[in-house]
Amino acid sequence: MNPAPALGRRSLLVGALGVGAAGALGVAKAAPSNAAVTAVARPTIASCATWGAQPATGTVSMTGPPQKILVHHTASANTTDYSQSAAYSLARNIQQWHFARGWIDSGQQFTISRGGYAMEGRHRSIEGLGSGSSTVFPLGAHCTGQNSTSIGIENEGTYTTALPTTAQWNALVTLCAYLCQTYGLGPEDIYGHRDFLDTECPGDAFYAKLPQLRSEVAARLGTSNPPPAQTRTWPTLQQGNSGFRVTTAQYLLRHSGRAVTVDGAFGSGTRAVVVSFQQPEGLTADGVIGRATWEAPLAVTCSQDQTSDAVRGVQTALTAQGYAVTVDGAFGPGTVSAVKSFQTAHALDADAVVGSNTWSRLLA
Repeated sequence: MNPAPALGRRSLLVGALGVGAAGALGVAKAAPSNAAVTAVARPTIASCATWGAQPATGTVSMTGPPQKILVHHTASANTTDYSQSAAYSLARNIQQWHFARGWIDSGQQFTISRGGYAMEGRHRSIEGLGSGSSTVFPLGAHCTGQNSTSIGIENEGTYTTALPTTAQWNALVTLCAYLCQTYGLGPEDIYGHRDFLDTECPGDAFYAKLPQLRSEVAARLGTSNPPPAQTRTWPTLQQGNSGFRVTTAQYLLRHSGRAVTVDGAFGSGTRAVVVSFQQPEGLTADGVIGRATWEAPLAVTCSQDQTSDAVRGVQTALTAQGYAVTVDGAFGPGTVSAVKSFQTAHALDADAVVGSNTWSRLLA
C-alpha cells in the first residue's frame, strides 16, 4: 500500500485542476427490474498509453480480489468541453499532480470525464480486468484504509450541488456494472469515498444519487436491488464483550494472519490484535471493532469450496442463528445450504456468498 500523503488527495486535485461552477443535470432512469438482461459488454476504456501517461515511477503491485467500488469526484471545474482531448488532458493532469506528491502513479484505477470517456488511471488497471475471470487489480492510492480492497473511480467535476452529465452518468453505470460482473461484486458493494473517510467526496448531490446508481447497476446485472450499503448494521465490539460475535471476530482476525486465541472473550490480548489490524489499514487504532473495521475488510467475502478461519467465523455465526452446521472451516454443501436458507429468510439474494450484506445480518 502506498503511504498516505500529508495532503489529502481531494485537495491535490483541486489545486491542480481548479474548482468550477455547476454542471449539466441529467441521470438516466433505472431499467425495469423485469427487463431482459444480457451480459454486460466490456466498455471502451482508454489505456494509459492511449491518453499519454508517463510510466509509473515505481512498481505497481497487483492485489485482490477487490471487495468494493469507491466513487469519487475530482472536485475540479464542471467543464463544458466534453471532447476526448479534454478527457485525456484531465488524466494527464491528475497523474502529474499525484507524481508531484510523491505517488508512483495516478491513485485511482479509472477516471470518467464529463464527456463520458472512461480512462485507465493507474497502470495495469485494464490488465486487472483480464478476460473476465481475473481476481486481481492494481493496488491503488485513492482512499486510506481501503486501497488494498477497493477500486476507485474518479468522476471529473464538483458535485456538491450539481450532478454529473448524462454521458458521464451512463458511463459510470456501465463501468460499475462491468466491474461488478468481472469481480463478482454486487451493487451493494458500491460506496462513496465519504463512507470511509471524513471527506465531502463525491459531493452531496452526487452522493445522494448512489442509491440510484446501485439500482441501475442491479438492473444491468439482472439482480435484485439491495438496500443501500450505508443501511447495514454492524455490532460494535470492545474489551469486556463476549459471545459468538467476539468468537467470529477472533476467527476473522486469525484469517488476516494475526495470532489470537479464539475463546469468545474480548480481553486485552484481543484488543491488542485489533489495534495491530487497524494500524496498517489507516483506521483509528482504538481496539474497537465498529463498522469501519468490519468493512476494512475484517469481514472478508466467503463462498463455496473455501477452507479458512474466515469460514469458521461464518459457521460460528450461523450456529448462533440456529443453523446446524459444523464449525470446521470448510465451506461445503452443509454450509452452502445454511447460508442460502439464512439469506432467503432475510430477503437477500440466496447465492451462498457471504459478503458484507450477509455478514452484517449474521452479526446484527
